[in-house]
Amino acid sequence: MQFEYANVLVFLGLGLFLCAFMMGLGSLVRPHNPERKKLTTYECGEEVQGDSWINFNIRFYLVALIFLIFDIEVAFIYPVVAVFKQWVADGNGLFALTEIFIFISILVAGLVYVWTKGDLQWIMKVVVPVKPADDPKQSQSPKVGGTIYVAD
Repeated sequence: MQFEYANVLVFLGLGLFLCAFMMGLGSLVRPHNPERKKLTTYECGEEVQGDSWINFNIRFYLVALIFLIFDIEVAFIYPVVAVFKQWVADGNGLFALTEIFIFISILVAGLVYVWTKGDLQWIMKVVVPVKPADDPKQSQSPKVGGTIYVAD
């Protein structure tokens, strides 16, 4: 029993030693001549323009999170699909199929919720109230608000 732990410790020590050895070897071999231009931020060969602390639209994060949720769904479903034939042979096929159906149904319900909220639209609707004009004929207009489409 103790021997298995010793194997883990030996491999952990060997991994740490190898990383430290490679970092030290790299620092000995590579040239060290820092210049002002070399120490600047490099972004795809372009000169840096503006500040790096800008606000990104939250919709990018929402779409990325939704993608990750469905990507993880595939990662959870794949092992079940890989052994599903064996589970059917063992008599557990209906149970596994029901669990997968419930799992997918919950995720599809979440997708429908996000879709109906409009979080997947790139062009959002912004309702801007329309102020009544100074003209008395236009001020009696029943139109109180309007919809303006704003693209980011």
